[in-house]
Amino acid sequence: MARRIEVVDAADIRLADYVHLRDVSLRKRLETENGLFIAEGEKVVRRAAQAGHRPRSFLMAPRWLDGLRDVLDAAGDVPCYVVSEQLAEQVTGFHVHRGALASLHRAPLPSVADVLRTARRLVVLEDVTDHTNVGAIFRSCAALGFDAALLAPRCADPLYRRAIKVSMGTVFALPYARFDDWGSAMDVLREHGFTSLALTPGADSEDLTAMTVPDKPALVVGTEGGGLSSHWLATADRRVAIAMTAGIDSLNVAAATAVAAYALGPASRR
Repeated sequence: MARRIEVVDAADIRLADYVHLRDVSLRKRLETENGLFIAEGEKVVRRAAQAGHRPRSFLMAPRWLDGLRDVLDAAGDVPCYVVSEQLAEQVTGFHVHRGALASLHRAPLPSVADVLRTARRLVVLEDVTDHTNVGAIFRSCAALGFDAALLAPRCADPLYRRAIKVSMGTVFALPYARFDDWGSAMDVLREHGFTSLALTPGADSEDLTAMTVPDKPALVVGTEGGGLSSHWLATADRRVAIAMTAGIDSLNVAAATAVAAYALGPASRR
């Protein structure tokens, strides 16, 4: 059972895991060095716990204690810092309107080979650097029947607080791994029986809604501005596009991925 500890000083060193949650550079360093991530809100904290992530501590306003009583009871001997909402804002740098935060241990990522061994439908992200987009992509793909995600080295962290929040905790449900060598990514997918489908609005792309879906599709999406690199476009098996009207040539990467994920969904929906 978590130990409830009242804290009244924003400078208390015991709250170090929760300092300046909006400072991306600081959080990347702190979370990497300490092997942690932050979950925000009752639903997300609960989903993190249900996914087996071990808590380091909790930070909660008093009114959220009852709603997460079962999670706290099952947490083991870890501290639950009880603070006023004003103090939580001082520590984190924003108004924590969901009232509950948890600091959790990061589990080691599986290897790319481990993910490919069991998946049959993948999304592959090249340098999607916006955490909001990463969270939205994970949520859509988890909802629409995809088994896993693979990330290029510079892709944003799915366990960054903002990505977790936008995904509503589905980052805990969709296995993912990172390529060490993104240059060989398409070859690795091919070796495991996947057909890589580069999502691009180019004139030589196939219409997603008219194509026959491969047995093991790997939907490949690119960065928010420039899209996929020339290397990934050249090495992908096929190029696919979403038909557009009204002179609009593309969608936001998260929206485009959701549309494409639906089009490539399980055969039972087709």
